[in-house]
Amino acid sequence: MTEKEVWSILLYKLNFSQDSLYKIDAFCKEVIEYNKNFNLIAKSTITNIWDRHVLDSAQLVKFINFDKGLSLADLGTGAGFPGIVLAIFNRNPEFHVKLYEKSRVKVKFLEYLCEKLNINAQICGNDYRSHNIDTNYVVSRAFKKLDEHIRISRENIKVSHKLIILKGKSAVEEIKQLNNNFNYSYSLEKSITSPDSKIVIIDIKK
Repeated sequence: MTEKEVWSILLYKLNFSQDSLYKIDAFCKEVIEYNKNFNLIAKSTITNIWDRHVLDSAQLVKFINFDKGLSLADLGTGAGFPGIVLAIFNRNPEFHVKLYEKSRVKVKFLEYLCEKLNINAQICGNDYRSHNIDTNYVVSRAFKKLDEHIRISRENIKVSHKLIILKGKSAVEEIKQLNNNFNYSYSLEKSITSPDSKIVIIDIKK
């Protein structure tokens, strides 16, 4: 998928603004430049950053209500996918985006990026277990296996929330492997970037 095709999807199917696309473009350029010296994303994915990273992240806006004064936590955000993309999309000053990342190199990049591009997101360094996480949505991409995500949600997040996880081919198999104590409602949504990938959405009740 070309960059132009991704821009069209973001504008006309996912309701990103033109200004937000310019900001995402600047974000991508910063990732590519920073990646020359630090391992933010796999070098093999740089040439298709728009569909492999941006669009994959951006599709999550379909499952998040930004209109209410809620909050979102991205666990293991890395270079900012999906959290930075979602923060750029967000137009509600009362909706809070928090990015959790333990790598000091990546934290410094995210802090620099948010300041330079005026992105409204809070960067939370160190291990996620060192924070009291109080949020309505938890998103993640290439962070942990599904059972570990659920354990983190049960033990570290204090309120009921929606867990939204980008998964590849392993999604269905990981759900099958969950033990009998898994009693949460969930859905599997198709990814728009790959026919083999899924978006796992689980309602975690407290």
